[in-house]
Amino acid sequence: MRKLKIDFVSDVACPWCAIGLHSLERALDRTRPDGIDAELHFQPFELNPSMPAEGADTVQYLSAKYGIGPEQIAHNQAAIRQRGAEVGFAFGQRARVWNTFDAHRLLHWAGSSGKQRELKHALLKAYHGDGRNVSAHEELVQIAGEAGLDADAAREVLQSGRYADEVRAAERRWQQAGIHSVPGIVIDERHLISGGQPPEVFEQALRQIAQQDEG
Repeated sequence: MRKLKIDFVSDVACPWCAIGLHSLERALDRTRPDGIDAELHFQPFELNPSMPAEGADTVQYLSAKYGIGPEQIAHNQAAIRQRGAEVGFAFGQRARVWNTFDAHRLLHWAGSSGKQRELKHALLKAYHGDGRNVSAHEELVQIAGEAGLDADAAREVLQSGRYADEVRAAERRWQQAGIHSVPGIVIDERHLISGGQPPEVFEQALRQIAQQDEG
């Protein structure tokens, strides 16, 4: 079995990251029977680092950030929903954009528990599927429990402010490495695939990288 290390640099608030993760996982399902597997590590990136605690209206925020109107936003969201459905992710209605820094702290903590991937999935579903506030500590505690993590331990992490420095350092490291948009999928610390690509693109890349390494 050829095991690849994959650093998945992303933000909970990024819809294309949800698409990219599910697409990558489909590619891994296709390559696993041929002896290719991967160890996934989720790395932090914030699309909205200055987002206040109360969040922002989704349409107003996107209009201000990208200079587009409600009709274009609705069109873009419909296209994203379609792409999500193709890889098994259901986008719901999301009225507000939320700060994700504490969600990243929780993901960092989950990295030592073997449940980081489960928490990432739970956070993406909560944010993009259910429109939940992933900056609210009690919501995050509940989401951690849904992912199979200890809720009381998650609450302690959030209330203590632990892992803030580690998350900030990781964000800087990946930005300095050239990641300025997400998702950024870094394989074996030297191969970069950008964006929420279709499963076929990820599958081809995984096979090529594994073959190159064998050679």
